[in-house]
Amino acid sequence: MERERAVGVMSALWSVGAGLLLLLLWVRHRGLEAVLVHHRWVFVCFFLLPLSILFDIYYQLRAWAVWRLHSAPRQHAQRVRHIQEQVREWKKEGSRRYMCTGRPGWLTVSLRVGKYKKTHKNIMINLMDVLEVDSERQVVRVEPLVSMGQLTAYLNPMGWTIPVVPELDDLTVGGLIMGTGIESSSHIYGLFQHTCVAYELVLADGSLVRCSPTENSDLFYAVPWSCGTLGFLVAAEIKMVPAKKYVKIHYEPVRGLQKICEKFTEESKKKENSFVEGLMYSLDEAVIMTGVLTDEAEQSKINRIGNYYKPWFFKHVEKYLKADRTGVEYIPSRHYYHRHTRSIFWELQDIIPFGNNPVFRYLFGWMVPPKISLLKLTQGEAIRKLYEQHHVVQDMLVPIKSLEKSIQTFHVDLNVYPIWLCPFILPNNPGMVHPKGNEAELYVDIGAYGEPKSKQFEARASMRQMEKFVRSVHGFQMLYADCYMTREEFWDMFDGSLYHKLREEMNCKDAFPEVYDKICKAARH
Repeated sequence: MERERAVGVMSALWSVGAGLLLLLLWVRHRGLEAVLVHHRWVFVCFFLLPLSILFDIYYQLRAWAVWRLHSAPRQHAQRVRHIQEQVREWKKEGSRRYMCTGRPGWLTVSLRVGKYKKTHKNIMINLMDVLEVDSERQVVRVEPLVSMGQLTAYLNPMGWTIPVVPELDDLTVGGLIMGTGIESSSHIYGLFQHTCVAYELVLADGSLVRCSPTENSDLFYAVPWSCGTLGFLVAAEIKMVPAKKYVKIHYEPVRGLQKICEKFTEESKKKENSFVEGLMYSLDEAVIMTGVLTDEAEQSKINRIGNYYKPWFFKHVEKYLKADRTGVEYIPSRHYYHRHTRSIFWELQDIIPFGNNPVFRYLFGWMVPPKISLLKLTQGEAIRKLYEQHHVVQDMLVPIKSLEKSIQTFHVDLNVYPIWLCPFILPNNPGMVHPKGNEAELYVDIGAYGEPKSKQFEARASMRQMEKFVRSVHGFQMLYADCYMTREEFWDMFDGSLYHKLREEMNCKDAFPEVYDKICKAARH
């Protein structure tokens, strides 16, 4: 028996070895660059997926150890002091270069890597832990590198969640504050920044400051969208809400652009909807989804969509459109919050074309998705240029009253489907982003991710046309994406009055670049 088992193991090893050898010979024959560009799934499946699993295991073990030892709160003050020391050392050196965080550019979720990391003074910020859960105040205090996946896994067993849980697991609190974040609950709660009640920052002089709507309020309202150009975020306090077990979700196919916009707007205005989301599969076909939180569920209608072997969510939704029928399901809450994670919305279908095949899902779905950071790190110049010219990842935030005109513009200039529709209320707070009038206004995030099918698409010209349109309706462009605007156009889109005032008052001009110089196309590759 032992001999037969040993023979079986040796046969398996020989088979794997032979397969790898054939793979390497094929790569050598085609050329590594050709394989990476035209058969990227080979590299992703054989190398990046296993590496992504190792990344996840490391961070999960680290989070477990921190929780067991309860070391995060004790070490936080010491880590912040280390950041302050680095800033003071920069001042002693003569403040010759701008400062930025020392986190490698490839680790961010943005598809581009900032060039400035190579020329600026890198301040190391190793802050990635949940610090405190205050059930009485219904607030969680966290460090900036805490991810959405990490935070929901930490809070849900305690019966809590946060009001706005932006989609992808690897999005961090710091990125969602210094940039922005949104979710299908944002028609009630606003953007991610609007669920935060306080920030703690290390400023250009090395001092530690706390800000909130009642304490250093100008700084509190100026921090969101500033991309780390006013100071280093070291902690944030975020509202919590009671968690429930399920989201009862209703799927409704809608046809005709006017009807789609009317239905989406109608549902977005209903506060009884805990969640509202739309997926457009063509100019005149969409599925509008509404959801409510509940602890009760019909067992026969429970769909654990987050399980690795399940169909990708956007493909699952499309079935209701193809069948032309409505439907109701109960999705476990955490599965719902991260429903687009496994397929990176629908980006993964361009990387692993057979990724939603049932055989692949059952055998390898547990390894999906590859880390976006690793995809960036290994993409190479050829793939970078290919994506830049033939791929878009853009989120444009426009008033919901301009939704129909906006979708038509997206269709003409890009023709990318599916399109993601997510409503949000934009309060009239000070800062870079607020409505044109004096009252809160309902906006919608239009997300386009994929390869444009528009015949006249040309990356720079088409995106400049899109940016011009968004400015004309008093909309905003998410800053993680490629930005082709000039400085004047950028500050026409965003309100820089409070931001520039604080940069002057806090002596930021010699310490940090202006936000435009960090996010414009020339600053990234």
